[in-house]
Amino acid sequence: MNRKWLTAFILVILLTAGSLPLQASDHAAADTGSREISSSTVNIRSGPGLSYSVQGSLAKGEKVDVISQEGDWYEIKNGGETGWVAAWLTSSTSAETQNQKAVSSVDRLNVRSQPDLSSSVLTQMNAGDQAEIISETGDWLEIDFRNTRGFVSKQYITASETTKENPAPAASDVSSFEVAVSALNVRTKPNLSSSKKATVHEGEVYAVESTEGNWVQIRLSTDKTGWVYAFHGHLSDQSVRTAESSNAEMVTVLTDGTNLRSEPSTGSGVVSRANAGDQLVVADRQGDWYQVTLNDGQRAYIASWVVTADEAEAAPKTPKEKSSRKQGTLNGLTIVLDPGHGGNDGGTTGARNTREKDLTLRTAEILSHHLRAAGADVTLTRQSDVYVDLRNRVAEGHQLGADAFISIHYDANTDNSVHGFTTYYMQNHQLELAESVNSGLAGKLSLRNRGVQPGNYLVLRENQQPAVLVELGYLSNYNEERILTTEQFREQAALGLYSGIVNYFDAQLQ
Repeated sequence: MNRKWLTAFILVILLTAGSLPLQASDHAAADTGSREISSSTVNIRSGPGLSYSVQGSLAKGEKVDVISQEGDWYEIKNGGETGWVAAWLTSSTSAETQNQKAVSSVDRLNVRSQPDLSSSVLTQMNAGDQAEIISETGDWLEIDFRNTRGFVSKQYITASETTKENPAPAASDVSSFEVAVSALNVRTKPNLSSSKKATVHEGEVYAVESTEGNWVQIRLSTDKTGWVYAFHGHLSDQSVRTAESSNAEMVTVLTDGTNLRSEPSTGSGVVSRANAGDQLVVADRQGDWYQVTLNDGQRAYIASWVVTADEAEAAPKTPKEKSSRKQGTLNGLTIVLDPGHGGNDGGTTGARNTREKDLTLRTAEILSHHLRAAGADVTLTRQSDVYVDLRNRVAEGHQLGADAFISIHYDANTDNSVHGFTTYYMQNHQLELAESVNSGLAGKLSLRNRGVQPGNYLVLRENQQPAVLVELGYLSNYNEERILTTEQFREQAALGLYSGIVNYFDAQLQ
């Protein structure tokens, strides 16, 4: 009897011991690499989302082991405990980006000094240009492009392996330099302290002899060369003749049936009509109107708010075919986010000098991450501190056939006691989206809910798409401004907007 009990006991121990290595092996297999914290401070949350509680934080430069990934969130190990961090606030280790090159999918893609839309532009890439990838930081790639090191947005880049047959591009591939400023000094040596040799002007194209850091040596004549700073122009692998032939200013029509008029006025006669994607050569500019040359040589006028002069947008955008979608996802949907104001239009200024234009862009950036993670195709009407005409913002939604247009603002009032957030609509087909967005915000924000109200705003009045304009709080209220300027508020506001948008589209499936 005792012998049988002893045998059973030993068998249990052996089976248990045999299982331990298997557990360790399973755990190791779950590891998916390491990431480096790229933001100054990153919260560790209890789950994969901004709505989960904060259980710790990490500082910039700290490395963590990734266990798993869910959408835009990484599950990590930190001091023996697990938690979740936002993927866009981390960067890959150098080993993960070795032997990778970046290929630009658009013209005039900005290469910035920092992974931020407000940082300075060092140079630009054209469609097909290639660069060496150094590292990955959230939605940004750090690259080395023709001896210039900077950051580009991942959404305009295709990454591919670098091999002997497919090597990374060399700086020697540069053939021409187009001047992008009104006047640019040409110097005898590649530094600002050297003497000025000549002056070149905007639109002029010169052959490139060599590059050194951020300086480019250009050929001014048969026997004369000089150095210019690369930041003030566009490098290309095209020959000088090819580059010069493409210098004519062009505008691209945004909507079908756009009127071309005899005079620069909406009251003048219609000469012809153009459709979305048509490109017209600009002969002159008069206020808010372009004088353009038609195919038969005739001159006509087209309003600036119904065209784009941005070369990165030269190819007409067409609404993509809607794919099948499940509840809780946004697959196949196109959403336009409109960060209010920008450039010389700062919007309202808070009691503590907070600028509305800065908050709207930061909020839109956070919201765009959530929407893309859910499968949506997201376009921002502005991605940096630039002025964009209101009609151009609306035209962007029309051109894309947007399923939703969300205009983001912060409010002000002469009565500094007024507070709370408001959701506006103008037309009946916008009401359902406004109610859903307002409900989503109410579930995430502790501010007073001023409800859904009709608002006679151009981006709503002229919009054929489901559109809303949200005022996320009053900067004129001193106490409310303190809340609105925190990162936590922007995260919650973005999450509320996201919830409202998802709920709106889920209701359409029922």
